[in-house]
Formats: sequence, structure tokens, C-alpha cells
Amino acid sequence: MAGRSIMGRLRGVQVLAFVLGALLVVQPVVAMDYASALEKSLLYFEAQRSGKLPSDQRVSWRGDSALNDGQEQGIDLTGGYYDAGDNVKYGLPMAFTVSMLSWSVIEYRHQLQQSGQLDYALQAIRWGTDYFIKAHPSANVLWGEVGDGDTDHQCWMRPEDMTTSRTAYKIDANNPGSDLAGETAAAMASASIVFKASDPSYSATLLTHARQLFTFADTYRGTYHDSIPIAKKYYQSWSGYNDELLWGAIWLYEATGEAPYLQYVIDNAASLGGTGWALDQFSWDNKYVGVQLKATKILLSGKGGSFTSTLEAYRVKAEYFLCGALQKNSGAQIRKSPGGMFWIQDWNNMQYVTTSAFLLTVASDYYEAAHATLKYCTSSVTNAEMLAAGKEQVDYVLGKNGRGTSYLVGFGASYPQRVHHRAASLPQPVACKEGFERFYYVQSSNPHVIEGAITGGPDANDNYNDQRDEYAMAEPCTYNTAPMVGVFARLSVGSSLASSLPDSSSQTITPLDVIVSSSSLASLQEMGIQSTTHESRLTRSHPIRKAFSGECIAITQHLVEKWAVGRHVYFKNAGKVTNNCKTAIQGTTFVVHGLYGTLWGLEKVGANGNIYTLPHTMPKLAPGQSLDFSYVQQRPFKAQIFVRKACPTCKVGYS
Repeated sequence: MAGRSIMGRLRGVQVLAFVLGALLVVQPVVAMDYASALEKSLLYFEAQRSGKLPSDQRVSWRGDSALNDGQEQGIDLTGGYYDAGDNVKYGLPMAFTVSMLSWSVIEYRHQLQQSGQLDYALQAIRWGTDYFIKAHPSANVLWGEVGDGDTDHQCWMRPEDMTTSRTAYKIDANNPGSDLAGETAAAMASASIVFKASDPSYSATLLTHARQLFTFADTYRGTYHDSIPIAKKYYQSWSGYNDELLWGAIWLYEATGEAPYLQYVIDNAASLGGTGWALDQFSWDNKYVGVQLKATKILLSGKGGSFTSTLEAYRVKAEYFLCGALQKNSGAQIRKSPGGMFWIQDWNNMQYVTTSAFLLTVASDYYEAAHATLKYCTSSVTNAEMLAAGKEQVDYVLGKNGRGTSYLVGFGASYPQRVHHRAASLPQPVACKEGFERFYYVQSSNPHVIEGAITGGPDANDNYNDQRDEYAMAEPCTYNTAPMVGVFARLSVGSSLASSLPDSSSQTITPLDVIVSSSSLASLQEMGIQSTTHESRLTRSHPIRKAFSGECIAITQHLVEKWAVGRHVYFKNAGKVTNNCKTAIQGTTFVVHGLYGTLWGLEKVGANGNIYTLPHTMPKLAPGQSLDFSYVQQRPFKAQIFVRKACPTCKVGYS
């Protein structure tokens, strides 16, 4: 990339636009009915209910299920939600789902009320928190899973008829799970805010559980999948538990206003990674960006006081994510598909699309309310632009894409028909294996439309295969839809920023629009159109000061070894950082995404984070000199390594 001229890049874009023009269907786009999308999204949670269903259940094809959950262990664990298309209740993603539903109501209660959907949102939250009250029978005990994925995946049966294992698993003081307890504390604390005015007694009960769970998480530290090994294969806590400790604390501060919880977020900002991690994602596993944005809100509201400098450090990292989503980051941008969808990974990528849309939406409102704008992007950004970036992702989900397909099931004229979902795909009771033969491996559409479910979504090139066995694409999850509840409410009713948004009803998507408007010319490789040899992108600092370019710093990596130890598979990758610049570089910093292990060769900045620099043994790279690095992790995906600051002390023009 470093050697290409501007005209060369333009010619490349023209050729790419021509090629994509033959692949993408040009379709007129009609105005989105966000109110309908909101209604369907809340209906989805009724389809995911476990336990004894209420008389006002609206999804008629679902029935009572798992009525003996917990009986084997002598505790009532009925209720709660199935996480996705299977029949297992996983505590960590369920708690995140409730946290996101609660956050949606906290931010957009007025819009939900105006849309006539507030009561349904409250019911969805309470269905989860009622379960968590049961699952938390004493201060240092939390039941974290009912059923197991291994036996569940051997059968294709409705939850009403399942014969698979319903064993329950817990964490306690001897077998801790700070991530699970911390996330559940966040769910209970955020829900206590939701119910504080309408049901103060229930709110107080939730807050009591939240306090106990946070103390449990912080006092007895450990990763929950080590205490519940059966969960590791399906919901391993890759990010560890530090993010959930901060997440639980900052929600408890918002719920109580008590200074010690904010003090915890400040005192542990560096040691727990809150100001160390610069990320491109927010999910059931990794809560850092959520913590960073909520800390930024405190700063923007003028309540930072003596904590202002630490809160500003949180803001830097929050804006790393937001600027990356806007393709205006000084480090790595959030990658996009050719059609403009944020792209993080192959498996259920849509979860990252919906959480990103949520964060962009609430951030635009936070900054607007504070009469502030993003200040760490490479060029100025209005709050309306931030909201529009979130809306772009929402519209993609709803069908404003090259395929014209809505990935919100039941919305629009075209949506997935063969969703990977046991209850929706089975019209009648069947035996364990019979379900596969008669209803799984068939081409007919599901007999039940699971309205409001958001499937895993298309691949990096916007391709989608509507088959049940394509579970990475076809399986919906509760945490895909939960963030969209707030966003749909916000867009359906609006606020002062709504009038600033462009009217999409008269727009037409063309391949060239998709390419040029969604990404800068320098960002084409971030759209998934890149070679296996990665070259770092142009690195820029604050718009007022032009920085030394990092285009001439090349980063390459490749898989060198793969081995298995028992059920675990490990992948060793090796690579080089090469200085192709005209001058020596020093003080260079890198941001590393998707690393779940130790990295050798580069030196971490701070004890907890993902910013690295040249090692103290080689603090400077001469022109043409290379530095080797390597890392081992259990995921088959390579880490993404980008130049953040190429050479802070170098003069412009020497690259």
C-alpha cells in the first residue's frame, strides 16, 4: 500500500466498483418501519421463554417447558431464557441480555412508552430477573447453567418435549466465577433502576442481589468456566473477569449514587484494564467499551471532580471504539463488509453489529446532551453523524443491503426462512434423532416464524446461506436482539437529533456508494478486501497535528504450529514488524485485537490492556530492520495488529 500513488488507488476503487457492480443488486430503499421492528423484537423474547408460560403469552406456538429445572439439585430453577436456537440456559449471555434490555429502557423509556411497548420491555426484563433471584439463593452461590450443550446438540427437539440433560451447575466461594457474578450484578443493578419508580419494593430486592453478587465476584475471584467446565465449549469467558468487575461496579454506582462504587472504577482503571484496552467490539463476553462509555458519560455530565483525569483516560478508549466505527480512528478502524456491515468474526457476527449500533446511538445522545463532540477522531464528527453511523448498521440489519434481506426475522418482504431454532422449526413432538431426519435437513421453511429474532447474519462479503445447518449464520441469539430494543425505540420516535438524519426513503444503494461513502480509500483492506499479508494503515493523530505516517511499517504473520492437548487445540502464530521507512522509528505503539493469549516480542504498555510497544531490548528499529513476535491461543483466528502511533518523535515527511 505504501508505494501506491493516489491515482493508482483511485483506479483500484474504480475497478473494484465495477466488479462489485456485477455482484450486488441495485435496489431502491424504502423508509424503515422502526416501530414494527421494535414490536417484533420484544415479541422474540416471549419465544425464548423457559418455564411455565403466563396467560398473556403472545407467541402461541410455544408452551410450558423445563418445569423440573433444578429439581435434581433441590432448587427451583424454572424460568429464564434459552440463549439461542437450543434448549440450554446459560447464565452469562442471559445476564448480558437483561443488562442490555435494561440499558435500553433506562435510555429510551419515553420512546418505548410512546411506542406502546414499554410494558412488554418491562416484562422481558422481569422474566430474566425473576430467574436470577431464584438462581442466587445465598450471597456466595449463583447457579450459572441448566442443561449442557453436548447432550442438547445430539437432539433436535422442542423444549416442550426435550429428554436431554437438565443438570444445573453453580459457582460459589470454593468454585468462583467473577465474570458470571459480575455480569449478573450488572443485570440486577440496571434492572433495579428500571423498576425503581414503578415497583420500588422489587427494585430494592434486585439491588440487594446486585450488591451481594458484586461483593461475591470481587472477593472470590476466578473465571466461571473453570468452575463450570461444561460451559467452556460454548460460552468461554475469553476476556476474563476484569471487565465484568468494572461493569458491575459502574452499574451499581448508577443505581445507588454511592461513591465507593465509582471509586472502585477509578482505583482499578489500570489494574483491571478499563483504561488499557482499546477495542473494536462490545459483547456478552467483553464489556470494556460499555464501561468506557458509561465512564465517559459521567465525565461529560460534569461530575468528574477529582476523578477527571482518569475518566478522561476512559474517554480516550471509548472514543477509540466510536472513531473506529466512524472510520476516523488514529488506530484501527472497525472493518466493514463491501455492503457496509461491521465485520468482526465469522460466528454470529450480527451480535457485534447490534451492540455497535446501540453504542453509537446512546453515545450520540450523551455527547449531544453535554453539548460536546468526539475529540480523539482524526477529523471532526458531529453527533448527528455518529447517530447516522449507528442507523446505517440498523438499516443494514433491516434489509438495506445488497441482498435486500432483513436479518430481523418477520420484518420486510425477505428474511431467513430456515432459522436454526428448534422450537420454530418443529411443528409437533418428535424423538431425539427424529427431528434431524424430518425437520432439520429439509428445504422447507420453518413452520413458525420467530418474529424479532436476529440471525447470525452474512459473512464478510455479505453472502448468506439460508440453511439450518449453517448455524454460524442462521442461529439467532437473545443478545443479538436485546441492544436493538433501545435503538428501534430511539429511531421510531426520535429526539432532537432525528431531524439531522438524512431521509433514506429516496436513496438508492449503488456499489460505488457502498464503497466510497462507507470507507475512505485508505480503508479498502479494512472492508475485508485484503491479502493474507497485513500492512498497517495510515496512522494519524489529532486533526490539528499531522503525524508521522505509519504506512511504511509492515506487519506480517502466519500460522506456524497447531497441536492438541486433550480437548483443547492450540494455535501458534509468528510474525514480523518491519521498518520500511526512510528513518529509524522509536516509541512506536501498536493496538492488538483478538488476542487471547501471551504475545512475545512486543512489550505491553501497562499491566492490563491491548496497547503494545517495541521492547526495551530493541526500542528503535533502523530502516530495513525487522522485529519478530509470536503468540499462542486456543482460537483458530489470527490476532489483528495495527500501528497506533508510528513514531511520536519523528518529523513528518520522513516516512
